[in-house]
Amino acid sequence: MEKIRKREASALVSSLSSGVVPRIGLRHIAVGRRNEVDAFLRDLSVVEDGGASFRFVCGSYGSGKSFLLQMIRNNAMERGFAVADADLSPERRLTGTQGQGLGTYRELLQHMSTLTRPEGGGLESILQKWLGTRQSAVHEQIPAESDQALLVEEVSTDIENTMRQLTEMAYGFSFTKVLTAYWRGIRTGNDQLRQDALRWLRGEFATKTEARNALGVDRIIDDASWYDFLKLFARFVTMAGYKGLLIFIDEGINLYKISHKQSRENNYEKLLTIFNDIMQGKAASIGFFMSGTPQFIYDERRGLFSYEALRSRLADHRFAGLGYTDYSGPVIRLAQLTPEEMYLLLERLCFVHGSYYDYDCVLSEQELTAFLNSVVSRMGADALLTPREVTRDFLGLLNILHQNPGTSFETLMQDPAYAVRSAEKDPEQADEEDDLFKDFDI
Repeated sequence: MEKIRKREASALVSSLSSGVVPRIGLRHIAVGRRNEVDAFLRDLSVVEDGGASFRFVCGSYGSGKSFLLQMIRNNAMERGFAVADADLSPERRLTGTQGQGLGTYRELLQHMSTLTRPEGGGLESILQKWLGTRQSAVHEQIPAESDQALLVEEVSTDIENTMRQLTEMAYGFSFTKVLTAYWRGIRTGNDQLRQDALRWLRGEFATKTEARNALGVDRIIDDASWYDFLKLFARFVTMAGYKGLLIFIDEGINLYKISHKQSRENNYEKLLTIFNDIMQGKAASIGFFMSGTPQFIYDERRGLFSYEALRSRLADHRFAGLGYTDYSGPVIRLAQLTPEEMYLLLERLCFVHGSYYDYDCVLSEQELTAFLNSVVSRMGADALLTPREVTRDFLGLLNILHQNPGTSFETLMQDPAYAVRSAEKDPEQADEEDDLFKDFDI
């Protein structure tokens, strides 16, 4: 197997043991999902060619939705895309009376990443990369020893001319003006101006008056306009040399959990607006990928299918209903990993665990098979078995074996207290089912 760095092994073991998806090292444990990955790679090609794409990833808790999105995110950065990701929560939605949509936008901007800034905070590096190209272009026209004030004015003019194509888009004029202010702040040493420009781009101005006084613009990023600014960023990053902007939204179930019917439908209406805009070709160089459980998408009482306009767009065609899988549709449903893929996952986890703790994992093929058989034979495993539960159980087994040298694999597997949680109902899912009639209207 490919040698794994200690940093990657540490991230994998600690994250997976806690049931969360690591940000790095995913290639070392990725198995299966070939058709799903190929579908996403086609989407990336569309975005790179100036188009746009929207996908939902649907799967039960622990099925690998977040893992797949994170893997595509990392792959996209290696291919030259700028990416941004956010998890939805009660404070971060698509829209809301308390600025929850703006909260999502701020989270996306905070986690904007590139290959050189993979952990987020990439906004300013993208800006400086683009401004560097504009400054170099100006230097080809005027002597390098020119007066500083002349250089600032010439580059400012070049920025406005280069960005003229964006002024045709909503808020494009204000966007261009703020970028110019950012440049002036850098070149003149006015750190306040530079910071104000960054604050505006991150959606941190509360009022138009505040923005007008600081930057001379009469627009701000708010709950109603944040998606329009993502489209501006998508066009801008291509001008900075990237292949496009990819947006990853996880935990879509938080929209399903909104108890107030009108608030929930307002979020679905916003989602419909984004979906239509992208699928109708009104957006360019942007990919929008969102994950959620089957309840979030298919529940006709509270899910996306409760909103007729979304249901009609996301429903399977009749041939897919005959049992065939179509990976070109807007919803990609994750199937269970096969036993062979699960076995390969165990092998890779064993290798990662050994790399982290500096030992050779000695579990044999028979022992890995015995563990896998114990998992798949549990009652309900055929419907509820997930990679997350198998991974946590297996890493727990490896931890016990490594920390207790006198304990054997056979002893642990034969212990009557051993139980596989993968055949249990997800507690969050159970809460949802117990809460079926929470907002029942007569």
